[in-house]
Amino acid sequence: MIQNIVPLAYDSFGVRSMATFVETDDIRILIDPAVSLAPLRYGLPPHPMEWRRMDDSWEVIRQYAELADVLIVTHYHYDHHDPGEPEVYRNKAVYVKHPTENINLSQKERAALFLEALKGVPKSLEYADGREAEIGKTRIRFSKAVCHGTNPRLGYVTEVSISHGEEKLLYTSDVEGPSLDDQIQFILDEKPDVLIVDGPMTYMLGFRYSYKSLEISNLNLIRAIKETNLHTLVLDHHFLRDLNYRKRIAPVYVAAKSKNVKVLTAAEFAGKKIEMLEALRKELYQKYGEMMPPESIKRKYLEE
Repeated sequence: MIQNIVPLAYDSFGVRSMATFVETDDIRILIDPAVSLAPLRYGLPPHPMEWRRMDDSWEVIRQYAELADVLIVTHYHYDHHDPGEPEVYRNKAVYVKHPTENINLSQKERAALFLEALKGVPKSLEYADGREAEIGKTRIRFSKAVCHGTNPRLGYVTEVSISHGEEKLLYTSDVEGPSLDDQIQFILDEKPDVLIVDGPMTYMLGFRYSYKSLEISNLNLIRAIKETNLHTLVLDHHFLRDLNYRKRIAPVYVAAKSKNVKVLTAAEFAGKKIEMLEALRKELYQKYGEMMPPESIKRKYLEE
C-alpha cells in the first residue's frame, strides 16, 4: 500500500516548490527536491519572511532526502531541482527528465550543468520520459514529455504516477492546468486515487495564461473527477499564487462535491495553515517593513 504522502514544500506553505515524499511498503520516493522564491512579485523582492520559510523548507527537504531511496526530477526549473545541492542525491536511485530530448534551450543548459554536478554521486541515474520502473510491488510510471504549460515555450515536464496494489498517486509537475490533451490523458489513463496538480496558473490570467486555458483546465479537472478513481484532488503551486484561487475553479468544486472528492491545497492536505507568502508580499512589506534577513538565510534564490 501507499503508506504516506507528505507534501514537504509548496506555494501554500509560503515558497515555490512541489517537493513531495511518498512512501510505499517497498520504497521511499522524493519528487522534485528543491525550493525557490519569486525574484519579483508586485515589483517587490522576496520579503524576509519568505527567505526564512525557504531556508526552513530546504532543511525539511534535505532531511526527507536522506530517508528516500529514489529521487525524481521532473524538469530543470530551480523550484524543482537544485544544482547547488548534489549531495542530496548521494547513493540514491535517480530518475530525471531527459536532458536533451523534448527540452527548450534554457532547461537543456541547466540539465547539462546539473548532470555534471551529479557525476559519481547517485547510485544510479536514468532518464524518466515515458519509462516505467517496478520496485517490489511498487510501480513508478512516467508520462512522455508534456508541455510546461500551454505551449513548449517553457519546455517540457514528466508527470509521475506511483502505485502499489490498487492505490495510486499521480503528480502532474508543471502542466499549469492541465489544459492540453496529452497532459490530461495521462491522468485519465492512470486513474489515480490522489491527484496532485500544479494549476491552473491563474495568477497570470489574461497575461501568460488565457481565459480559454482556464476554461479547458476546469473541464479537464472535472473529467478527472468523473472518469478516474479520485477521492482527493490537491491543487497548489502556480494556483496558490492567486489570492482569488477558489473563485477561479468554482465548477471544479461543484463537480467534486457531487462525487465526494476532496479538493485541497497541499497545506490543507498536510494539516497545516495556508500561508501564501508570495501572493501576500505587498501586505508583508506594509505590515512588517523591509527587515533584512539574517546572514544564515541569505541563500541565492533563482527564478524559473
